[in-house]
Amino acid sequence: MLLRSILLYLSRKKKFAESIMKFSVFNKMALRFVAGHTINDAVESAHKLNQTKITATFDHLGENVLTDEQAIESANEYIVILNEINKHKCIANASLKLTQMGLDISPSLCLSNVEKIVKRANELNNFIRIDMESSNYTDLTLDIFQKLRKQYNNVGIVIQAYLYRSEKDIDEILKMKGSIRLCKGAYMEPSTVAFKKKKETDLNFIKLTEKLLLDSEYHAIATHDEKMIQATLDIAKKNNVPNNHYEFQMLYGIRRERQLELVQQGYNMRIYVPYGKEWYPYFMRRLGERPANIFFILKYM
Repeated sequence: MLLRSILLYLSRKKKFAESIMKFSVFNKMALRFVAGHTINDAVESAHKLNQTKITATFDHLGENVLTDEQAIESANEYIVILNEINKHKCIANASLKLTQMGLDISPSLCLSNVEKIVKRANELNNFIRIDMESSNYTDLTLDIFQKLRKQYNNVGIVIQAYLYRSEKDIDEILKMKGSIRLCKGAYMEPSTVAFKKKKETDLNFIKLTEKLLLDSEYHAIATHDEKMIQATLDIAKKNNVPNNHYEFQMLYGIRRERQLELVQQGYNMRIYVPYGKEWYPYFMRRLGERPANIFFILKYM
């Protein structure tokens, strides 16, 4: 827990990030979890996944932009992503963070930027997933999602199982027939808003997974935890939920063999494919989620 806390603390330190990102060795290590720096790298990775019957969701790395210009530039990059997916016939959609779209600057600016992306995705018969960030942004994120969902069917949201509020949030989203990606959560949160023990988070994850699998909409269960994977399979079997009614999601570079096993067993699998030069916060959260990944880094070095 201490190591995880340190890693998540460092993920928010921009000066430390600037120092780390200067070294090419760290850039190379990040490629374990990041497809590359450009959209072409992401497209190439998606094609390789598609060849194994795995779908993808593209994520252009970056968050907490500080100016209107940066937010608009980030939104324009997602238009490029959607156009490239269409051009290269990737079996993929896209995921984005609202702080990258200007949420810290102005919720209205953020909404305008995301709506432009969702509208373009709709024109291309594609889908946009809004990622969930730290609990400070939960209400704002859900508000923007709900406004978009009233107009567009091709937008979904992420809910984090470690937050106490998540069951209530899911109930509200299901009333709107919204699509949810359930994950455990990767930010350092206070005990006033989130479960601190893994066992508690796991129990809530299983409870929420059952709620999603029994719903009529198509949802995503995002986990690398074998116990959570097996719990999902058990719930589906017990309730006769067909394999094509939901999908598993995992992160690029993590548990590759298990990804393929699940696909070969007939389950849907989508991989979160991040790319871009702003890899540091994402990279540190991946280490914080599973400190065992540090052994991979040490082995690489």
